[in-house]
Amino acid sequence: MQIPKEARRKAKELFEAALDDSGRPDATKVLSIADLVIKSAPRHAVQILKEFTRLIRLETGKHHAIIESSVPIDDATRSAILKSLQRLDGGEVTLETKVDPSLIGGSRIRLGSEVWDATVASRLIALAS
Repeated sequence: MQIPKEARRKAKELFEAALDDSGRPDATKVLSIADLVIKSAPRHAVQILKEFTRLIRLETGKHHAIIESSVPIDDATRSAILKSLQRLDGGEVTLETKVDPSLIGGSRIRLGSEVWDATVASRLIALAS
């Protein structure tokens, strides 16, 4: 089901109101805005909240990094990667690590839609092509 233009426009306004000075979602503002929409129950409230949630999720995902490696990474390496990503992103970055033995060696880092892949598995696939 498609979201009405009116609901999409209202969700965009609410999304912009939920951002802090740095342009990132402020958790307190997000929760209070969602609560306000629920209590006031405007026309298309469900669609507004769905679109608002989608916009917040997309923006938050831009500042979330996932490091995949074939073996667990140590704290010093994790910290160095986090500092580099924060410098690259220009602000706070949340970090998640995953171990995937199928990568054989190396690591893959995702920050939002950016991907840096230095895994042995990806290089073997590239060689096979």
